[in-house]
Amino acid sequence: MKAGVVGCGFVGSTAAYTIALQGAVSELALVDLFPAVAKAHAEDIMHATPFAAPVRVAGGDYPHLEGAEIVILACGVGQKPGETRLQLLKRNAGVFEQVVPQVLKAAPSAILLVASNPVDIVTRMVTQISGLSPARVIGSGTILDTARFRTLLGEYLGVAPQSVHAYVLGEHGDSEVLVWSSAKVGGLMLEEFAAQRGLPPDAGMKARIDDGVRRAAYRIIEGKKATYFGIGAGLARIVEAIRDDERVVLTVSICEGGLEGFEKAGLSLPRVVGRQGVMATLHPPLSPQEQQALRNSARVLEQAAGELGFRE
Repeated sequence: MKAGVVGCGFVGSTAAYTIALQGAVSELALVDLFPAVAKAHAEDIMHATPFAAPVRVAGGDYPHLEGAEIVILACGVGQKPGETRLQLLKRNAGVFEQVVPQVLKAAPSAILLVASNPVDIVTRMVTQISGLSPARVIGSGTILDTARFRTLLGEYLGVAPQSVHAYVLGEHGDSEVLVWSSAKVGGLMLEEFAAQRGLPPDAGMKARIDDGVRRAAYRIIEGKKATYFGIGAGLARIVEAIRDDERVVLTVSICEGGLEGFEKAGLSLPRVVGRQGVMATLHPPLSPQEQQALRNSARVLEQAAGELGFRE
């Protein structure tokens, strides 16, 4: 399988590097506003492949995307310290009007994987600009927030995050919803597992983990200007799921099958991801408080989309 990455900044180049090291595809094409940057990253990544997987890597301009079955969109301007994802809207809106048609001209059959922030609104923009089925325009959504949630829960409980099953839903940003009510560890409900370990999930622990998840990006950006390792790995995971038709459940965003009254909002829900993109959307049981919080998150996204004129 061939994949492409448009935008070779921190996120795009890290995603490309991770994809290459994992051998997630056999061919990788990098594109950037500055073709020399794409070529340099491609050459550098290619030099890592003898230590990992035999991936062919090339870089330059949009024609390099020909034949790509997945294209990651990691272009646009980055988030400034203290800036919310939704404040990026007006700075990023025009970029995709230029990028998407050029991507589809080169790779008309590709699934588009959106990584640029604010990812939920950009996913909505790309869906409308491209005219593709919403199932083929996938935002990375809260895949990283869910990973953060599982990691912090695992650290608290003393188990691997792979044994923790818990979701973060809604906006990838300030209004996201950590779903505590259905969290499970090793097949047991969180409360039961924690009781057996003598580690009850009290309000203080939940508040610390909530802050650890919700404020992670702000702390990382303050310390090193950008987040890219976690999301780079998350994007590589989505690519693998599509490549292998895994039909794995991931918390990604598409502009279809959302909450009643907010079907096109682009918020993240658990979705089945396979070779054709998103195959199904799941609606997990939520507590009344979580339901209310998720609807509030959808309203935040609808308001932000409306400011750009993306109303259906």
